[in-house]
Amino acid sequence: MSRKKRPPIPHFGQPIIETHCHLDYLQGQPLEDTLAAAREVGVERMITISVSPQNLATVQQLAQTYPQVYGTQGIHPHEADHWQNHLSGDIAEAIGQSQGKLVAVGEIGLDYHYDHSDRKAQWQAFEAQLALASELDLPVVIHSRDADEDTMAMLRQFESSLGRRGVIHSFTSGPALAEYALSQGWHLGFNGICTFNKAENVRDIMRMTPVERLLLETDAPFLTPDPYRGRENAPCYLPFVAQKMAAVKEVPVEELLSAVYRNSEALFFPASHPS
Repeated sequence: MSRKKRPPIPHFGQPIIETHCHLDYLQGQPLEDTLAAAREVGVERMITISVSPQNLATVQQLAQTYPQVYGTQGIHPHEADHWQNHLSGDIAEAIGQSQGKLVAVGEIGLDYHYDHSDRKAQWQAFEAQLALASELDLPVVIHSRDADEDTMAMLRQFESSLGRRGVIHSFTSGPALAEYALSQGWHLGFNGICTFNKAENVRDIMRMTPVERLLLETDAPFLTPDPYRGRENAPCYLPFVAQKMAAVKEVPVEELLSAVYRNSEALFFPASHPS
């Protein structure tokens, strides 16, 4: 039986910023090839996300080695049991020395679906890192799964101090969290999940999200969009996410890409974004 031929990756002639990937997790090909493939389809910059004490330094090195790669510093809720107070100082020092290559605190948040870490530990790590982002005046990258009410409760504590807000990435939560986040100036990040047949709930949230609050991401190597499901995800597949997002929002894909590029710059690269 012959395998179904997959379509080529589209190139829309608009620059794209990949706002959430994990370059140090990719295994399918050498990193230089991954970066080249992304560049060929218009991915101009990418933000690789830290998740644990073990990969903070790896993300720092990637961001300093490759001009088009930027990074974050933070501890994921899965790793919250490993949170220690000294990490706030370590993260602040790394960001301060990065010459603008570390652009956010994250990936932080709450995950009650897997509960890989104790929920009290998740709360403590989340609160400490939101406080750190407030002190550093940086945006945050939030992971929230099956924890909508507690995520909102935590964010309410920082409404007055977290000036840059940030993004709730890979948004799969309900409309209540979306409505709260949008009312408070947050962005919502969408990835290959929006292309899945059974993800109408995600597309519904996308429909209610103003274009000026949308961000594109892959979460690579996870959540590869159709029509490449089954392969390791990579930033080069972002055009498929953009294509679906434009269809859902009923706008031309070039218009969508231009708007989302402005959103990404304003949030993560304000020095290069005209006010």
